Amino acid sequence: MTEQQFLVAQDIYLKSGIHIGTKFRTKYMDSFLYKTRPDGLSVLNLQKIDQRLKIAATMLSAFAPEDVLIVSRRENGWKAVHAFEKYTGCKAYTGRFPPGILTNPQLETYIETKIILVTDAWPDKNAVQDAMAIGIPVIALCDTNNTANNLDLIVPCNNKGKKALGLIFYILAREYLRARGQLGNNEEPKFTLDEFAEE
Repeated sequence: MTEQQFLVAQDIYLKSGIHIGTKFRTKYMDSFLYKTRPDGLSVLNLQKIDQRLKIAATMLSAFAPEDVLIVSRRENGWKAVHAFEKYTGCKAYTGRFPPGILTNPQLETYIETKIILVTDAWPDKNAVQDAMAIGIPVIALCDTNNTANNLDLIVPCNNKGKKALGLIFYILAREYLRARGQLGNNEEPKFTLDEFAEE
């Protein structure tokens, strides 16, 4: 696979640490591994990360912004998720996700949505369970220590680092706008990676 086919240049991926996993790994994530480093950290396969980001962007872009919900309990993802919300018009929910937001119309916080993306299936499990209850697809960013229960699409990545999450949501925002015809194929977005990623 040549570098041109990647969504961003390979060195941008590598600098963000998007491929650096944890020392713990589950059998669900084995197929996404590239190698284990001498210090015990797992390294994810960059080509598989890139392929899954393309699939995730395509899945999300099938839905209007008001039908897409991005969830992040993990604080490292908040800046990236809110930047994604700002530039795509999709909905974002950061912080603890109380159960019932997607399933109980009586709640003041009730949200109607047709697809969700969670930054980590474990801390965001309430959102995953709500989505399952109403039968909508779930895309999850998964590190080497995640399990894949009840997920429709796994995007293997470092879902804990601010730089990695910033890059992921920058790419997804750009590809979402391209797929929905709001950005030409070779046109660069008006936003920059810095607006998504913390230094």
